[in-house]
Amino acid sequence: MLLQELERYRTEKDRIRRVLGQIGGVSNLSKDRIINILFLTVVVILFIFDLVRELLQLELGGFPHFLSTQLALFLISLKIVWMIHRQTRVDHFQFWILHSIEFQINLIAQRLQTLESSVPRRKDGGKGGRGAEEARRPAGSSRGPGGR
Repeated sequence: MLLQELERYRTEKDRIRRVLGQIGGVSNLSKDRIINILFLTVVVILFIFDLVRELLQLELGGFPHFLSTQLALFLISLKIVWMIHRQTRVDHFQFWILHSIEFQINLIAQRLQTLESSVPRRKDGGKGGRGAEEARRPAGSSRGPGGR
């Protein structure tokens, strides 16, 4: 029985590792870093281009003023939406983990009730006797049943 529990624990651990990788675990760190650097580079280039164009008062035919600033703002908005999407996936995963923990706690409670119902009760209700008296006494107390 203990080996079955250990095997079930290992399979659950492996499944959680796979799910973590799918929602943005360690395997996606380099991909995220590349995307972040790409976004930052494009936004900075667009802002610098627009700033230089305004300072030098360059007129480009068919290219409206502040278009690059608007494109940079649009890219920043896309990045924020992407970050919200990623956070939603993480929140969903956390909910799944909490639900799994609740399910396991309920299973343990059912097992405990089954074990309690299968253990025979003592006639005196589990109270009385010398062992029960000592168990009720606080730790470190050396007084006898009637002593001071």
